[in-house]
Amino acid sequence: MSSGKQLLVVDDHSEIRSLLTRFLEQHGYQVQAVPDGNAMRQHLSHQAPDLIILDLMLPGDDGLTLCRELRGQGNEVPIIMLTAVGEETDRIVGLEMGADDYLPKPFNPRELLARIKAVLRRQSTAGKIAVTPDIQHLHFDRWSLDLARRELRDDAGVTVSLSTAEFDLLRVLTQHPHHVLSRDQLLDLARGREAQAFDRAIDTLVSRLRRKLERDSKQPQLIKTIWGGGYMLAADVHHGH
Repeated sequence: MSSGKQLLVVDDHSEIRSLLTRFLEQHGYQVQAVPDGNAMRQHLSHQAPDLIILDLMLPGDDGLTLCRELRGQGNEVPIIMLTAVGEETDRIVGLEMGADDYLPKPFNPRELLARIKAVLRRQSTAGKIAVTPDIQHLHFDRWSLDLARRELRDDAGVTVSLSTAEFDLLRVLTQHPHHVLSRDQLLDLARGREAQAFDRAIDTLVSRLRRKLERDSKQPQLIKTIWGGGYMLAADVHHGH
């Protein structure tokens, strides 16, 4: 049965484009596949896919550049980035640029299918959540998190830049103060992924948040590490306007 969802595959390997197109069409998706960034831009100029599968290594502009370009234009189409095995830095940078998920090559197409479903489900759920005035802002310690504008400000009103991944993680922590959340829970709540956990990705994002939030990131008082458990926001959170 067709899901009606339109997917755009951007990969310079014709075999991968053909494989993914056939596989995903068999599972009810409408699939278009292009080899590079210029072809992607041309496609997006007249069609709006529901999700983009974007290879990191492309001729011309690479996947990170294209992801940053889309987010800079305000295009929030979900992006799953395909990366080389072992390139942890590239994966984290991909999340920083605004990718919604990543998958290392080589991969099982069924795992990609699970990621696609999870990302689209998270987007669908997020679209149904109305931000009401009384929970538009979350205040903790010396910080204010604006859920509608997706902005973090300090007590002087200065905005601190957050990547998409950082904002999603902080939102989850502030919505569950004083609760220990495992890495699996954080991944599921913040990134909408399936059961497979990428612990180092969460650890890296927590480290980035600490550098922005903590007075001393080497002795964190806000985001606590709970050994054997996960992480916890050790601060009271208040709703406000």
